[in-house]
Amino acid sequence: MSHKPTGSIARSVDLIGDGDKGEEMDTSRHAGHTAVVTGAASGIGQATALRFAQEGALVIACDVNEAGLDDTASQIKAAGGEAVPVRADITQQADIDHILEVAVGRGPVHSLANVAGIMDHFLPVGEVDDDTWERVMAVNLTAPFRLCRAFVGPLEASGAGSIVNVASIAGLIGLAAGTSYTTSKHAIIGLTRNVAAFYGPRGVRCNAVCPGGVATAIGASSTPSSEWAWDRVQVGLTRGGESMAEPDHIASVITWLASAEARNVNGAVLTADAGWTAL
Repeated sequence: MSHKPTGSIARSVDLIGDGDKGEEMDTSRHAGHTAVVTGAASGIGQATALRFAQEGALVIACDVNEAGLDDTASQIKAAGGEAVPVRADITQQADIDHILEVAVGRGPVHSLANVAGIMDHFLPVGEVDDDTWERVMAVNLTAPFRLCRAFVGPLEASGAGSIVNVASIAGLIGLAAGTSYTTSKHAIIGLTRNVAAFYGPRGVRCNAVCPGGVATAIGASSTPSSEWAWDRVQVGLTRGGESMAEPDHIASVITWLASAEARNVNGAVLTADAGWTAL
């Protein structure tokens, strides 16, 4: 979802990454705004941080991966953007408190993008262990909940705040991942709608994006651990065909939802899956 500016109030630049050649973005869309992005060291989170910066925002880029985070901040600054890297483990409340302190210390906060997430080795309910369940829930659900709780006040105070949660098509169907991941992403959609319903009238929109297949290095948690369960998951995965999105394809949806252009979009669950769930 790209936006090509017209008139003299905005200039345009080529998209970051490997998107369609010639696609352009509005570099004034988030001018003067501050955006907090988790998972900013790689994948969709990094693409989102880069895109927010190109669209004019000061980016508070958060991740536990310090090297990847520094790379993101360096790319933003090399392109003339503004970034504040914050190394943080979002499963720890003290680190979330630190992110909040850094963000509000820079002025009004306008956007929160909860992008960080992990997979669950595609383990079915009969085989998932407590450690996997608790780790996936901590990263994919409890952390976004705590971040929403921490930032909803500052976002309301900005006058037009926005939260975008990255869910998944696994939050809409039952055969795209294991039990832990699927449950966490269904729950994120519930969190999104609840925040939207309560805080929309108070000036804070909350929406969810559900990607399908995306070319990211999500890490070891995406390695299948159960042969029969992985075979079963293929039934769901093959519905998506051969389409594989680049991280910036999802980032463009996130920054649009966070922008004033989407001011009438609240509580939406937007699929960005190349039609996977339409099959």
